[in-house]
Amino acid sequence: MHAGSFAPPVRPKRGIGRSLGLVLPCVLAAALALPVRAGAESVVVAFGDSLVAGWGLPAEASFPRQLEAALRARGVAARVVDAGVSGETTAGGLARLDWTFDGYAGAALAILELGANDGPLRGLDPQQTEANLDAMLTALQRRGMAVLLAGMRAPPNLGPDYVAAFDAIYPRLAARHGVVFYPFFLDGVAAVPRLNQADGIHPNAAGVAVIVERIVPFVLLALAAPGRRRGAS
Repeated sequence: MHAGSFAPPVRPKRGIGRSLGLVLPCVLAAALALPVRAGAESVVVAFGDSLVAGWGLPAEASFPRQLEAALRARGVAARVVDAGVSGETTAGGLARLDWTFDGYAGAALAILELGANDGPLRGLDPQQTEANLDAMLTALQRRGMAVLLAGMRAPPNLGPDYVAAFDAIYPRLAARHGVVFYPFFLDGVAAVPRLNQADGIHPNAAGVAVIVERIVPFVLLALAAPGRRRGAS
């Protein structure tokens, strides 16, 4: 996602936030019950678009930097790599996935955050978005690393049929591949003016902090659960 001409995202449906509110305590409890392996520093590769790259923000306020700080504050020796490219679509992500991850062969976790530039920005075919994400998940799991899939949601102005098709992609793929799933990357931030930059699209530093606070339990769960290091291929 990058500065563009599409309308600012509409506040998510109440059910989304409510469901995350119910799930989060359970995820946090599970994450705390599964000790992350001690020893060498874990490499986490955040692979996504401008929401990962930190468009419009100083480097220290970006998602990777804030996530790394949050993990270290919880006693997890982790280095979070910024593999975000502003404006990236799922097709672009698939095209660069292999050469990107060839440089991080020992990475413990990949956070896959792509799709905002397919649906919300360009209204691309959801079937193609799903095929691209499916191929990326398969490729990452073949590398033997854990994967956290971060979901995205389409704004209502794209129409109910498109929204239903796009929003169903992420939970379906998470179930198919057996990966840790964070339902909506912008949960608690989308359409909240004080948490976004002037464009109403990209989170500001405070918005990124909210994202990190909410996603950390899911990251801990993905890092701690050895059975999630390989899923369906």
